[in-house]
Amino acid sequence: MALTAEGRALLDEFENKRRRAEEQLAHAFKNPVLTADGIVILDGRIVLVRRGKDPGEGKYALPGGFVEMGETAEGCAVREVEEETGLRTGPLMLVGVYSDPGRDPRGHIVSTVFHLRVLGGELRAGDDAAGVELFDLHALPELAFDHARIIDDFLKATGRRH
Repeated sequence: MALTAEGRALLDEFENKRRRAEEQLAHAFKNPVLTADGIVILDGRIVLVRRGKDPGEGKYALPGGFVEMGETAEGCAVREVEEETGLRTGPLMLVGVYSDPGRDPRGHIVSTVFHLRVLGGELRAGDDAAGVELFDLHALPELAFDHARIIDDFLKATGRRH
């Protein structure tokens, strides 16, 4: 479903307010914030989104986002992948938990990363992604955050590393 410019502006405004509220909540309680990312392999290549917003605007990243209240980390990864890439997925395995306090310039953000299997959908950029592309696992573009390390951990865990 395509959004009008007015609808996109309202959605962007809501998303910005939601993220600011999450960041304020994290500072109020001085606790880390939880995110979930998905590693999706399609036709032997990894799905990456080009970030449409800072931090890391223009860089590639794993699809993912903030876990919402009442949502599981796995559910968040599945939801975010569909919103950002158009692909319907299901969890295969936990790749890892990444909790270095300096891994994200927005603050102490802990990311749970899941390997997800494709169940359907059509690859297309959505939500706040500026683009979505498939990359060879061993020829990756410049990545945002610590996503190069995360992908390397995935390659080691699955025996795909050269």
